[in-house]
Amino acid sequence: MRAPTSARCSLVVNGQPLRVSPGDTSLETALADGVIAPMTGLVGQGAGPASRRLPVRARRAEAVTLSVPDPDATIRPVKSPARTVTRPVVRRTGSIDTITALAPRVVQVVATLERRLPFEPGDQVVVTLEGGRPVTLTPTLGVEGGAELNELVFHLRGECAEDLTALFGCAVEPGRAVKVKGPVGNGTYRPGGGRLVLVAAETGFAGIWAIARAARYVEPAREICLVIGARDPLDLYMRPSLEWLRATGVTRITLAADRHRQRAPDVRPGPLTAHIPSLRATDVVHASGCPSTLGAVEVLAAAAGARFYPIPLEPGA
Repeated sequence: MRAPTSARCSLVVNGQPLRVSPGDTSLETALADGVIAPMTGLVGQGAGPASRRLPVRARRAEAVTLSVPDPDATIRPVKSPARTVTRPVVRRTGSIDTITALAPRVVQVVATLERRLPFEPGDQVVVTLEGGRPVTLTPTLGVEGGAELNELVFHLRGECAEDLTALFGCAVEPGRAVKVKGPVGNGTYRPGGGRLVLVAAETGFAGIWAIARAARYVEPAREICLVIGARDPLDLYMRPSLEWLRATGVTRITLAADRHRQRAPDVRPGPLTAHIPSLRATDVVHASGCPSTLGAVEVLAAAAGARFYPIPLEPGA
């Protein structure tokens, strides 16, 4: 005998009694009462047929959903935004102190300032002599490694002080007033990370010497490879500096010169770019010299994926 339409059936699911209304299936009742969880939202499964029971009971369980990760989020790493550090430009005044010959065509000029100018190894400064024009130069140390805190030491091309007139636009002589502002440039020494490859052409050794000496104090265990070149082997004035570096453990030092006249046995023939070692992606390369030298080194660094920091030389410096 058929039960009247108003009657309800009873059944037990997972030990819990349920009351089934006419027209409902036992599965719909179990879902509505939260006895079992629905299967909608699972990966690869579409939505099931809609229930004929429209009213939602208070005990209805929430649908279980499994989210699928966005493939792009796992493949593309999040890059940190680039940070630009702007350093304040400081101005100082002083005067030329001494002018000393380092080689047949290299002189050292020392300017004494009234107060110390803050800068890092590899930084450049803008120097203006009284009555002259501004010139961008790289402060360094004496070839023996010495310099006072309020001194700026420069290595410049020239056989004597008179040869520097074309560079500064005025006579260069002890006692002449000088104005300096800086730091400027992007060749600053950055401690940490990979082999340090230092390339210097001619008086570009000034900035490279400052970086190399600082690195031996700050990071004595960091690997350093040094390549130095000049057109004339007699202009390789930096041997006292190289002796100091060797004494501190730097063994990868290469000297090169274009001309063969009076070339020492340890000086290799040809341009210095021919003697740069195979670069690695983890290398940090600093180079100082003329535009053609910097361009050649930059190409080699870019091909290897190495970081490159140029220190350009002022024409004639």
